[in-house]
This record gives sequence, C-alpha cells and structure tokens, in this order.
Amino acid sequence: MELSPRTAPILSPLPASSGPVRFLNRDHSILAFNERVLNWVHRGDVPLLERLRYLCIVSSNLDEFFEVRAAPHLTAVENGEHKGLYTVESFDALAVLAHTLVERQYALFNDELMPAFGKQGIEIVSHGDRNAAQRGWVSDYFEREVRPLLIPVGLDPAHPFPQVANKSLNFIVRLGGKDAFGRENEIAIVKVPRVLPRLIRMSAKVAGGKTVFVSLSSVIRAHLDSLFSGREVGQFSQFRVTRNSDLAVDDDDVRNLRTALRLGLQHRHYGQATRLEVSSGCSDYLASFLLQQFKLPAQALYRVHGPVNLVRLQQLIDLVDAPQLLFPSYKACYPVELVRGQSFFDQLKRRDVLIHHPYESFQGVLDFLREAVEDPDVLAIRQTIYRTGADSALMDLLREAVRRGKEVTVVVELKARFDEETNINWSEMLESIGAQVVYGVVGLKTHAKMLLVTRREGKRLRRYAHLATGNYNPHTARMYTDLSYLTADPLLTADLENVFLQLASQSKLPRLNLALIAPFQLHRELIGKIDALGQAASRGIEGRLVLKMNALTDEALMLALVRAGKQGAKIDLIVRGACMLPARVPGVSDNIRVRSIVGRFLEHSRVFYFRSGGVEELFLSSADWMNRNMLRRVELAWPVNDPRLRQRIIDECLVACLHDNRDAWDLMADGTYKRVKGAGDPKGHAAQAALMARYASRGNMEGE
Repeated sequence: MELSPRTAPILSPLPASSGPVRFLNRDHSILAFNERVLNWVHRGDVPLLERLRYLCIVSSNLDEFFEVRAAPHLTAVENGEHKGLYTVESFDALAVLAHTLVERQYALFNDELMPAFGKQGIEIVSHGDRNAAQRGWVSDYFEREVRPLLIPVGLDPAHPFPQVANKSLNFIVRLGGKDAFGRENEIAIVKVPRVLPRLIRMSAKVAGGKTVFVSLSSVIRAHLDSLFSGREVGQFSQFRVTRNSDLAVDDDDVRNLRTALRLGLQHRHYGQATRLEVSSGCSDYLASFLLQQFKLPAQALYRVHGPVNLVRLQQLIDLVDAPQLLFPSYKACYPVELVRGQSFFDQLKRRDVLIHHPYESFQGVLDFLREAVEDPDVLAIRQTIYRTGADSALMDLLREAVRRGKEVTVVVELKARFDEETNINWSEMLESIGAQVVYGVVGLKTHAKMLLVTRREGKRLRRYAHLATGNYNPHTARMYTDLSYLTADPLLTADLENVFLQLASQSKLPRLNLALIAPFQLHRELIGKIDALGQAASRGIEGRLVLKMNALTDEALMLALVRAGKQGAKIDLIVRGACMLPARVPGVSDNIRVRSIVGRFLEHSRVFYFRSGGVEELFLSSADWMNRNMLRRVELAWPVNDPRLRQRIIDECLVACLHDNRDAWDLMADGTYKRVKGAGDPKGHAAQAALMARYASRGNMEGE
C-alpha cells in the first residue's frame, strides 16, 4: 500500500471567531500528526522492529485521542447540536479522518509488516494456519494458562451486560440452543484479564525453526466452543471499547484534591464510551448490539483486520532477539559542558551550563541533585514534579535529602494526565517522611520544570537552579529532545524562589527580574514581543521569528503572528504536533512557514527566538503556545543571555530543523502537510541523525 506524501486537508469547517484568518481544526491537526508518524511504518530505510514500534505509537496516540478529545463531539451527536465548536458535523468529519487513519494502520500491518517479518522467519500464526502440532501446543497452553482465568457471562435479567473496562479485550458470542435452565439467552460476554500476555511465543519444538507467536485473542477464539458446554457457538467477535478518561474534578468545590483524584481514578476505566473496535468479520447483529449497549452512533464503530489493540504488539519488540532489526543502539554522552569530578557549584559560579537531551545524558541532572543532597552546606531543595515515572532515581534522591535533614519542598502536580496515581503515591511517600508537599494552585496545573538549591557559602546564602523544557524523567529523557539549563544567575534564581513561594503560599507574585510566568505575564509578553517585532518590520527593520514548540493553538498568539507577518516579519514555526495556523495563505500568512519534524526521537523542546535588526532574544520554556498553557497552567519561560549558549541553541534546535530534508514535513496553504523535497533520502540531512553523530564523536558516553 502506498501512503500519500500529503495528508488529508485539515481546514476547520467553521471560520475563526476573530478576524479574517480561517484557522485549522485542532482535532484534525492531531490526526494529521499521526499520519506523519505512520509514514515511518512505511519507510524502507527504517529497521523492521522500529517500524512496528511506530505503528504501536500511532495506536497509543489514537487511544489517548479518543480518551481525551472525542467525548465533546459524541455529546454533541447525542444532543443533536448543529452550532458551535462541537456538532454532529464535527463528529462526522472527525470520524472520516479517524477511520481512514485506522484503515491505513491495518493495511500497513497486514500488507507490509507481516510479510516483511515472515521473510525474517518471524510469524504470528492464526488458528487457520497452524499445523496439528501447533494446535496441540496452543490447546495445552489454553487449558493451563487461560481457561482458569475466564468466566463467561450469559446475559439475562439476572446477568445484565457487565461493566467493560476501558481498552480491555473482550469477546461477544451469540449462542444457539438453551442454557442449563432451559432458557434461550443467546448473548454471552467473555472478559479477558489484563494479566494475560497478548502475544505468546510458541515452543521451538513446534515452531519449525522459525520464531512463531500466537495472539491471545486467537488462542481464545479457537477454544470458544469449550467455554459453552452444551451450547452452539454461532457468531462471535473480539471487541474493545475506549472510554473518556479525562478526570472531572470540580476545582471550586474540592476540599482535598488528592482525595478527590483518588476517588476519580476509581471510575476512570468506566467513563463515557467514545469508540468501539470489533473484528472485521463481526456480524451486523452483534455490532449493533454492542453499539446499543455503549450508547454509540454507527460512526464510532471501527472494524479492524487484526488485533483490536495494536499497542500490545510492542511485546513482539521485546520478545524477538534480533538487534539487526532495531536502530543501532545510541548512548548519550555525558554533558559536554560539565567536568566530571568537579563540583557543580564551582562550575556554575563560572558560567551557565546547557544540556541537550537525549544526545547528552540526563545523568548530569541527577548528578547535580545528588551533589546537592550530599553537600552538608546545602540547606534547602525545592522542585516541581509533573511526570517523573513510577520508578525514579530522582525521587530517591529527594527522599535521601529529607533523611539528611535538608528542607525539601516539592510542588507535585496531581493532575498530570494518566500520571495522577503515580504522583499521588510520590506525594504521600514524601509527606510521610517529612518533606513539605504542596499541590500548586487549585484550577491551574503546575507544568513549569524547575529545581532550586539553596547553599550556605560563608556568611551568605547562594542559589543554584536547574530549569528544563521537559520533565524530570530519566526514561523519557532518552527518547525526547529537550533542553536542561543549569545556572547560578542571582536574578533568575531569585525569580524561581519567588515562584516557589507563590506556589506554596499563594501570595501575590512580585515583579520578576528575568523569568516570564504563566498565567500572569507570559501570554501578554509574548504577544507584545511579536507585535513590537512586526511594527519594527513595518518601518523597514529586518524582523525574524523562529519558534519551536509541540503545539500552536492559541488564537491570540496566532493572530499576533499573522499581524507581524503582514507587516513584513519573516516567521518560521517548527511545530511537531497540532498547528492551527495555516501557512503561506496569500494575503494572510505569506511570510509564515510551518514545519514539523518527525524523527527517531520525539521533538519536545520549546525555543522562542526573536530578532529585530541586530538585536536578538532567545527564550526556553516549558510552555507550548496553547490557551491552556498560557492561561490555565503555571508555566515558565526564561531568557538565554549567554551569547555562546544562545548560538548553540540556535544551531542545534532551530537551524538544524530548518535545514532537515529527511524527516521534515511542511504545512501547505490548503492545510495539508507535504514531505520536504528529498525526504527519506538516506544521504539527506536529518537534524537528529546529525546531532547523534556530533555528540557520539565526542566520546565520554553514558555508562563509561
């Protein structure tokens, strides 16, 4: 199957509410991003297991899309809404794009990936293709490992349709004959426990010299008859329902946010249904029955030619021992600006330090915190926690800091989506050992990434800080491109102290020296800088903006960019994901180019560059240009005033992406994305590959 080099149009069916700009549709833009990720599955220059990984990533992204973005559209369908942002029409348009994307996924899976795996001697064998020995092996496995955990539920007035958890695997069966009590209840549900592996490797004795797997759904399907003794199994299908998983907590009414979220987590798996996936051969009768049970319209039904959960195929990557089918391993080098064995505090007194992840190791950040924990002159450590992961060396260091008697204050964001339970557990652990734990400001997510260390040096206290565009998560720091910034700048660290004080006490934030904070002045200051640059451009002064972020959806910021572009400023936007600002529209955004980089690593750093004449400013930030980030989150942006570091960021994060002709996509005036000329050419320039080679050549790799 040939993937189109252009994605489908994503123009919103509704005009923008302000001005003449017709913005693109945010939800459609999110799906268009997944089209770009899916292109990696089709690329012959990508190792086979990595192509499978990208397929699984798209499936995971789609799961989250339906968990977070679909519910308002479905509610509009239920209410028959035809006006506003969410309508019957918006749902229909979204469903067309989503169905097209899913169809391409499974076409790639069946027509490209599976044949390619077969050539490598790796097979997922269906029941119809298994020989007698393999069927015997599967039967033994079913009786030993699967049957004891299955309890089919026959539906009748005493056994209503069971609660089906979000994204769980299930079977629906239509039975003939009568049950043990002489009744003709014909529908039964088989819920498959999550503890069972979705992919099972067959014994070498029956594999015929190949690496052979069977899917759990195939194993159960082959033995459905044995689960219904005395009944005839007629129609059947695997199915999976996706549910709205956005936790609804009333910020105005909640008294204890942690308790409220714990209660909410108990119900997350059973929220409003938003999507139903069934086997391609599912009968209309069973499909209609399920749609009725989950109160879903027909367009929410997805018939798939394969497993209903492609995400779980990631197990195959771990189960196959074939390093030649993976990307060559990459080990990040130790941060080049840091001298191992020399005190961080001494180094930061001389100059600020920049770390570019994942090319440089997150170990540098951990070592900074470790030195602070072990240094007897360090009196206090303050840190924000958003997504650290369930197993975190960083949290262990904070625990050790408390044990050593330091004042530890942690601002934990409990409402970090899908990490709520992990963060609740960390907050309870830290509180139990004596750390000061606060949850920021009710109604606002604390998304800023900052770590502040206060140290006694002679007769005075001195502050040192780490700021970041990404999370304090060693695992994602190996997969996301982000920037860490270490500094002892007294003005910037004083700003951070005031921000921590405000988050803890909720007192008024004083005037800051260098940092820009949302929801207070970040939005206003960015618009002001864009407008000032545009006005200068209108007077003949060269104006240049290069902005790198993950998403651009804030209307006021987009309108400011349009104004500046019309006044003559040259604007390049490097936006990995959703972008609602159309590029190169005649008379509207002629001077605005939008580029998306989809590479081996997830582009995640936020960099904002402004140049008016010979004066340039560069900011790093935790914030994307979305309304929620600007007005409903605590976000941080800070200037990089060191010319040396500023030029390094320009070269590695901006120029490199603008010259990428392997992994880059450009947004067209009609709302489609088109791969840049020469994309996919192994001899072309890929920003990420170039940076990997640059840092690998410097030696001092992680773990050495």
